Amino acid sequence: MMAGEVTKWLRFCHGGATGFGTLTPYGISVHEGEMFGRNAANGKTLALAEVELLAPCAPSKIVALWNNFHALAAKLNQPEPPEPLYLLKATTSIAAPGAVIRRPTSYDGKTTYEGELGIVIGKTCARASPAEARAFIFGYTCVNDITANDILTRDPTFAQWARAKGIDDYGPFGPVIATGLDPAKLTVRTILNGAERQNYPIADMIFSAEELVSKISHDMTLLPGDLIAVGTSVGVGVMKEPVNIVTVAIDGIGELTNEFRL
Repeated sequence: MMAGEVTKWLRFCHGGATGFGTLTPYGISVHEGEMFGRNAANGKTLALAEVELLAPCAPSKIVALWNNFHALAAKLNQPEPPEPLYLLKATTSIAAPGAVIRRPTSYDGKTTYEGELGIVIGKTCARASPAEARAFIFGYTCVNDITANDILTRDPTFAQWARAKGIDDYGPFGPVIATGLDPAKLTVRTILNGAERQNYPIADMIFSAEELVSKISHDMTLLPGDLIAVGTSVGVGVMKEPVNIVTVAIDGIGELTNEFRL
């Protein structure tokens, strides 16, 4: 999608029913139809205080990148990969904006935050070229790719990426999907308990948004609503307090805030 006027889409629960719409200065303009298909405003407006925000879409899969930023590769003394390195994160890890996330009782190790940009797919995409890929991107969102670090390397014979990142509620994203943005101009900030811990430009990505969509679509068909977390950069850290407030902020999109409890 070409950069232009920014529209912010969201999903919500109101009166026991799930709905979607766009964020306006006056509240939520409620739409009917399908977010990734034909839809139209129905003339109703809801105040944010009237609804419970949900994750802004329901992806069939979450693709999460590793080692996709020049600065982080340099800090870790890792070679920059010739192709995207990624895993699939369980959809049951999805948590809504504002949700309280708890470390599972079966795990007592370290848990880290990872503030990231998320790409949301708008149309079925298979074997797209980088030039074609932009047309399949619906918009962008904020992601906290929470990770149970001690699980990752617990077994020296097998790195447990899917398990470490697939724990229930360890994948909050939102609060909106913003369309009309140029991702290369965005900056990701992560604030932990009031202190900024990450501040990095998306322009530092090894593979651009279009390249990621293209290359991944040659491996697997991407469906409307699928989420690609583009990876994180320097500043990842452990959440150590009994109660941790984490905000992933991206100007032009908004702020994703969740509480993580040990």
